[in-house]
Amino acid sequence: MKKALVAAAVIAIGAGAYWATQHGTEQQPGHAALAYVPADTPVFSAQFTPFPLKDYIDSIPDAQKQYPQELQALMQDENEPRAKFFFGLFNRYMQGMKDGQTFVTTFGLPEDLTSYFYTLGALPVLKLDIANPEVFWALLDSIEAESGLNHEMRKLAQVDYRAYPLTEPGEEEQIDLVFAIDNGMLTITLATSFSDPALLETALGIKPVTNPISESGIIEDIFAKHGFLKDGVSYINHQELVKAITTQDGNQLAKQLTHLFTMVNDDPFVELRSEVCNRELNGIAANWPRTVMGYTEFAVKDKQTTMGFSTVIESNNQVIMGALSQIRGFLPAYTQDVKTSVFSMGLGVDVNQFVPAISKVWDDLLTPQYECAPLQQMQAQMQGQSPAMLGMFTGMANGVKGLSMSLMDYELSDATQQIELKGLDAIVTLSADDPATLFNMVKPFAPELANVQLPSDGSAIDLSAALGLPPALGVSAKMAVKGNHLTVYSGEKSQAIAEALAGETLASNGLVTMSADYGKMFKPMMTLMEMSGEPVPPEFESLKDYNMKLKVDMDVNAQGIVIDSWVQTHQ
Repeated sequence: MKKALVAAAVIAIGAGAYWATQHGTEQQPGHAALAYVPADTPVFSAQFTPFPLKDYIDSIPDAQKQYPQELQALMQDENEPRAKFFFGLFNRYMQGMKDGQTFVTTFGLPEDLTSYFYTLGALPVLKLDIANPEVFWALLDSIEAESGLNHEMRKLAQVDYRAYPLTEPGEEEQIDLVFAIDNGMLTITLATSFSDPALLETALGIKPVTNPISESGIIEDIFAKHGFLKDGVSYINHQELVKAITTQDGNQLAKQLTHLFTMVNDDPFVELRSEVCNRELNGIAANWPRTVMGYTEFAVKDKQTTMGFSTVIESNNQVIMGALSQIRGFLPAYTQDVKTSVFSMGLGVDVNQFVPAISKVWDDLLTPQYECAPLQQMQAQMQGQSPAMLGMFTGMANGVKGLSMSLMDYELSDATQQIELKGLDAIVTLSADDPATLFNMVKPFAPELANVQLPSDGSAIDLSAALGLPPALGVSAKMAVKGNHLTVYSGEKSQAIAEALAGETLASNGLVTMSADYGKMFKPMMTLMEMSGEPVPPEFESLKDYNMKLKVDMDVNAQGIVIDSWVQTHQ
């Protein structure tokens, strides 16, 4: 078993446990575990209030609980004990996902739990509530018996813990996977022969840190700045990461890396630790200090979960943020309604402002006279290019504010022994200052549109003949100018949307949006398969009830670059 696979398995198990525990309801952070989290941790995520794990799993569509076939095939050929141990854990995880009660019973977890994930420098620590420790230990015992990987019982102060070796016994340096349960909380971390022994004491909740996150104001600042629900919060501290690679002792991670590089007699960051690189890279990090994540909506009820969360790449660079705000274009109202469409997407870009805005960003990146060699190389590469060249491509789209589309409904048929599109309800929209003029400019480049005359009164024309759509297909395409919007649509729902667009005036209201209703997306395909009388392949059977709606938006605000996500799942 290669070390890389062992490391990947550790990450996968940790990530799975982390993502399974990131939800809850409102409460101020004040948990005792925060006394053991240093303020300079580069990565932090916490669920401050009990997340309804059992009910959440019951709300997940069965299609999301299917065992990855590729992984199953890989497991059958694996004989290395460490790999078999991690695969055994993953097996129990997938078996437990059958339903919420099975999951919590399998792992000895409570129905509602809190959790924490952070790093002590580079050392990862995962903590979560445990209800039945004896069940969890019995689970590990059974996996040990199957895999042949045995633990060693150890004790640190008053805490007993299990250590599973991740390295070969004869190797000079040792790494162990650690499991401990104390005061109703499970801790999963690593212990190494080359790290400070005090780190394990802190990870196990024995020795508090001298600069705890609970006294730093970091969490309170994130909630106040971004308005997240106080269910929980996550962040990546860019400034601490830059300190780690530009200093030898600027934070805990820097000290650990320095020690590690001394051991191997090789420092890959030696160039970045010069005085000029330290100063200049930390200056960049000050402009982009953190990526923060928090909840904007959360509810679990009647086997349905509705969750909204926001990710913000914080920025203090007013030039770049101003340029991105300048690019913002128009997104129609229909792209915001995930509940009525199958799939929607929209790109809001003010084409007239695109090149000037990108030029501002370019100039801002080239303005500092960097002395740090890697930054000088970056600038040298940028100087050989110019965003002004983009003007050649954007000139034809003068006045464009956005391009959007939505699939409202569709129907398939196999009447001719081949799958065909029987019905289509969809719309494509080009929003611009003068959409009719843009259409007339494009006509010479599309011979099939040469004879199409677009009415100026907003009435629709039939494009079916021009686009070569056969009558037997049962799909017609119509085009019309509705106010500032050139629309091409098919179907009654899309026609209603097109009519409503006439009342929507252009505004700078976003950058990118995308939404999908997976249930509606897969239903026609599954219906057709069932009607054909042929057996439905197992890999498609689970898609029949894939009840999940998803919406993702990217925009900018006063705090930085924002990615808002909304998801709803139900059985």
